[in-house]
Amino acid sequence: MKTVKIGTRGSQLALYQANLVAEFLRKEKSEVEVELTTIKTTGDKILDSPLSKIGDKGLFTREIEKAILEDEIDCAVHSLKDLPTELPAGLKIAAFGKREDVRDALIAQDNMKLLELPKGATVATGSLRRRSQLLHLRSDLNLVDIRGNLNTRIRMLVEEGYAGILLACAGVKRLGMMDKVTEIFEPERMLPAVGQGIIAVEAREDDDQISQLLRGFNDADSESCALAERAFLHQLEGGCQVPIGVYTSVERNLMTGIVASLDGEEMVRDSVKFDRDSPEESGQSLAERLVSLGAAKILEEIRNVSR
Repeated sequence: MKTVKIGTRGSQLALYQANLVAEFLRKEKSEVEVELTTIKTTGDKILDSPLSKIGDKGLFTREIEKAILEDEIDCAVHSLKDLPTELPAGLKIAAFGKREDVRDALIAQDNMKLLELPKGATVATGSLRRRSQLLHLRSDLNLVDIRGNLNTRIRMLVEEGYAGILLACAGVKRLGMMDKVTEIFEPERMLPAVGQGIIAVEAREDDDQISQLLRGFNDADSESCALAERAFLHQLEGGCQVPIGVYTSVERNLMTGIVASLDGEEMVRDSVKFDRDSPEESGQSLAERLVSLGAAKILEEIRNVSR
């Protein structure tokens, strides 16, 4: 294989992540040429509706996955949290990049922290998971939906006069904008999304050559955490239409998850021991624990509202 074609979305963050993989391949395999192909997905085209209203099955991946299956590209780089837990037939995750900061961040006007925001202040987020956990911490806030890439969201903070916006630290760090962050939420206060901070490289299932090329890019700890968290989400049949958060601590051998109501008033949270040798079993076990504590009722109520 002399040329590797990598598919990616066209945002600054997506291109940064795709270039991480491209640079790895160029460094490790100097004889291999690498090309980036930008592909616009459904999620990139529909910017006037909340993610929870337009469905979540491959919203940011479907068109890219089609290009892999049709041999237009050899692999694709995604934020793992955008990949549905069930991949299309014929595709696999060939590598999991080293996990970046899993935490969520607040960028607020006047350098304010969450507890300093005025009563009823307007905060923007595109995530139901962040919304419900934020309301759990500050039920008085006025939360509005926001779409678009990182630069667009930061611009809207000023243009729309929001008091603050909530974002994933990983993207902010990768684009060198941490100086704009006014507060970081530890997982104890706000659990991240499944796979948050992990870059995933998707390829054809039968393409052993690509898997071999990417072997050195794969991070074993990231892979274990990803398998556990995706098994947890799959067991709960969740996606971006429901407020589900999870974090796997490799250092503490602990996996913690939540299922919350849309208004943040109801929240089920628990932890299980994380077994890196059986990560998927750990994820399933945590999901079963939350179901036993009432998560199924919360999820059913949310799905009834969405119908």
